[in-house]
Amino acid sequence: MHTIGFVIFPNFYVMGLAAITAFELANVVLEERAYDVTVLSEQGGLVMSSAGIRVESQPFGKAAFDTVMFGSGVEIDVVSAALTGFVRRALKTSRRIAAPCTGAFILAHAGVLDGRRATTHWRFAHDLQRHFPKVVVEEDQIFIVDGPIWTSAGMTATIDMALAMIEKDHGQEVSRAVARKLVIYHRRAGGQSQFSTLLDLEPKSDRIQKAIDYANANLRNALTVDELADVAGLSPRQFSRAFSAETGQSPAKAIEHLRVEAARLLLEKGRLSLDVIADEVGFSDRERMRRAFLRTTGQPPQAVRRLSRETRGPVAA
Repeated sequence: MHTIGFVIFPNFYVMGLAAITAFELANVVLEERAYDVTVLSEQGGLVMSSAGIRVESQPFGKAAFDTVMFGSGVEIDVVSAALTGFVRRALKTSRRIAAPCTGAFILAHAGVLDGRRATTHWRFAHDLQRHFPKVVVEEDQIFIVDGPIWTSAGMTATIDMALAMIEKDHGQEVSRAVARKLVIYHRRAGGQSQFSTLLDLEPKSDRIQKAIDYANANLRNALTVDELADVAGLSPRQFSRAFSAETGQSPAKAIEHLRVEAARLLLEKGRLSLDVIADEVGFSDRERMRRAFLRTTGQPPQAVRRLSRETRGPVAA
């Protein structure tokens, strides 16, 4: 049985507990108690979350856990001698330690992230880098695995990280089954961006939104202004003006970003060649896709795929 210690503290985010549900459902899928979770805190007892919900916990002790996960919370300076000591001890006695969102600051305060790659919620990434310059902060990642230390972006990225742990422990099929029970898509790969082109566009009118949705569902098409304008029920000139006014981007630039994002997802799965991916998302050839990636991400597709593999780490067969 794999033991997990989940560390909470006053004003922790309840969302972090979603990771526990993923492990609970892994037990259901495996039809055995593969994971056993203990909620921990410095003093033990009831701990108040930021939502006003109290959660029962056990005090730090001498027990060792296979995995120790640290919660995240409202503050980025959750630190005490006992907590720092527990982090350092956990790194020595546990198979892995993990921290989503602002939990990365707890690890950084203890010095265990020095010289390592780590991520956190995009909102706090610059603070993490400024306060802890020895940490190699990569803000545009869902989660990162560097040796025995796992860090992730905020909120739902905690679930992605938990699913990746389950995949590493029990294989991809079990992880997928857990994701289905959670009624979510299978976990996002660690190298995936925290940002979404669809969210960034945020058009104000239904007409422009309809055109964007159409484009995202038909990336293999040429997707000319005339085609999109027809979907929106506007003239090409009206459409171009309205699109730029509402999204801050030209139609061509937005389509390129959508294609790069779609290609990035396929690259992270690691199954298709660059030529096939370029065709699937509407780049007529891999060279056009390479230039689009350099403009959008600053990296060629090969680097994105390589980073995704490094971030995921080895997966159990």
